[in-house]
Amino acid sequence: MDAMSAESITAQPDIELLPIPDAAQRTGLDVLAVEQLVKDGALVLVRDDAGRRCVPAQFLVAGGPVKHLPAVITLLRDGGFSDVEIVTWLYREDLTLPGSPIVALRENRGTEVKRRAQASAL
Repeated sequence: MDAMSAESITAQPDIELLPIPDAAQRTGLDVLAVEQLVKDGALVLVRDDAGRRCVPAQFLVAGGPVKHLPAVITLLRDGGFSDVEIVTWLYREDLTLPGSPIVALRENRGTEVKRRAQASAL
């Protein structure tokens, strides 16, 4: 999926989504830098209820994406996951972590999440 398109994630109303300008502000980057992260595959875009191209808020920290997130996105994309499926997978509770993969990434448990992403992508 390129930076100009995005699938809708309206079925997941509990996920905080940030339009690109807000994502840029959250990271301290400019809009073009966020768009480049999307183009490079380090972030995914989904559409909110209003049809705006957005990034899930938990994917971001100051300076860019959460550590290890780009690698997890790559693993899942290589396994055929769409961007919405990637977001859904990252937010789904996993009792073996415990918690969701995105929470584990934010807690710097990237190795565990990458193992699960690789297994899910097979």
